[in-house]
Amino acid sequence: MFGSNLVIFEEESKRINASLAKLLGETRAKSIFLIDKNGHLIGSCGETQGMDMASLASLTAGNIAATGGLAQLIGEEEFSVLFHQGERDSLHISIVVKRVILLVIFDERSSLGLVRLRVKRASEELAQIFETIFRKAEAKSGEAKQMMETRFAEITDADIDNLFKT
Repeated sequence: MFGSNLVIFEEESKRINASLAKLLGETRAKSIFLIDKNGHLIGSCGETQGMDMASLASLTAGNIAATGGLAQLIGEEEFSVLFHQGERDSLHISIVVKRVILLVIFDERSSLGLVRLRVKRASEELAQIFETIFRKAEAKSGEAKQMMETRFAEITDADIDNLFKT
């Protein structure tokens, strides 16, 4: 169902933001981002001021795509968790519901073990939220399709002839 455009309804947006905020507190991370695999930012929390979030989102998605290629070369479908350690900050990147990327930026206030543990729980919660989003989107899509079919069914041959009369 997951096309290039993801529609997130208000109720689920609030649940996503609450889940990210909870994860931020539990991990003592600097910031957290939720990104789709096309590189679009879905949500964020924490220390985000001064960050080029569009670049961060697209580069994170690119990182997932590149490591996906590496995974396939060695016979894996994908690497669902990535970790990058820097001098000051570290990145924990994980895939949620095969289409959403959870990025946690943390420093010495936290640890990789704590981040991994809390991300696992948060990913389960986010997966439930996205399943709700997918169900709602499918229902809306079905309603739109039915409405279009109904509108086209109302058009008669006479209407078409009148439309193309010269």
